[in-house]
Amino acid sequence: MSVDGEGQAAEKPRSFLKEIDLRAVAPFFALALLLIVGAFTNPNFIGIDNLANVATRSAFVAIIAVGATFVISSGDLDLSVGSMLAFVASLMILFMNSGAIADPHLMLAAAVAFAIFAGAACGLLNGLVTTLGRIEPFIATLGTMGIYRGLTTWLSQGGAITLRSPEIQNIYRPVYFGSFLGLPIPIVCILVVTLIAAFLLYRTRYGRHVVAVGSNRDVARYSGIAVDRVRTIAFIIQGLCVAIAVLLYVPRLGSTSATTGILWELQAITAVVVGGTALKGGAGRVWGTICGAFILELVGNIMLLSNFISEYLIGTIQGSIIIIAMLVQRSLTRKS
Repeated sequence: MSVDGEGQAAEKPRSFLKEIDLRAVAPFFALALLLIVGAFTNPNFIGIDNLANVATRSAFVAIIAVGATFVISSGDLDLSVGSMLAFVASLMILFMNSGAIADPHLMLAAAVAFAIFAGAACGLLNGLVTTLGRIEPFIATLGTMGIYRGLTTWLSQGGAITLRSPEIQNIYRPVYFGSFLGLPIPIVCILVVTLIAAFLLYRTRYGRHVVAVGSNRDVARYSGIAVDRVRTIAFIIQGLCVAIAVLLYVPRLGSTSATTGILWELQAITAVVVGGTALKGGAGRVWGTICGAFILELVGNIMLLSNFISEYLIGTIQGSIIIIAMLVQRSLTRKS
């Protein structure tokens, strides 16, 4: 009897640990640890203003990474998001510069709708090339990355495309620099986009299909799931998230160029992986993705406020983070 009791007592903590998904908890633990390190590095780091500024600047990558969560969860990959953002932003500014609508408010509203349509169309193109063309997503989106970047360079003639209307600039500027209920509008956008994405991924049939397709496409197909449609919609969601990031990016600088969004695909993928989503697909963690985006921005902020590491090494640090995150994911998978 005592042997059985001891065996049950030994199994209880083990089963309790199994119930805890370490991959889901790890990003938030890392974020808390990073906040502590930053507080010791510089007393101004933990201030409300600095943290709000960090969250605001992470909005572009965070929102793009939310879309990448759907694509990666379905077993695909999109390398074109940075180039897509530059292309859609260029089209949006050129549309506003065209003067097709005299009223600046109506022109801005039309430009917003145009940007959303353009982002969805770019996502649809990526999805169709991948699914109908039967091309590996890595190769397909590598090709569209070159297309979007080349078109942006052509539209800008190698220079910059700048919003010329001061009336539209004055109307549009508060979208990035303004606040709502005391929160910067970019942070509000992050919360709204993430809530919608979390509901879509966790509470709808489509979200379950995304996970099923990413886990095993053959089994999903035999189960009656329209695999190609699920994958294509994931790419469209990615395009819509890029368009939302564009809507925040344009009022910040009022211009775009061929260098806009370079390496943002690396940051978005890193945020997704750091957030606990498996790069091979089959599991998606939207809130973890947002946590991963904050971690990347906090790392850059700490490097900026301290003199330990040059801020010019941020790309090196981000590349190292994604490798470390993949190693941690593999070790956790083996243990489970």
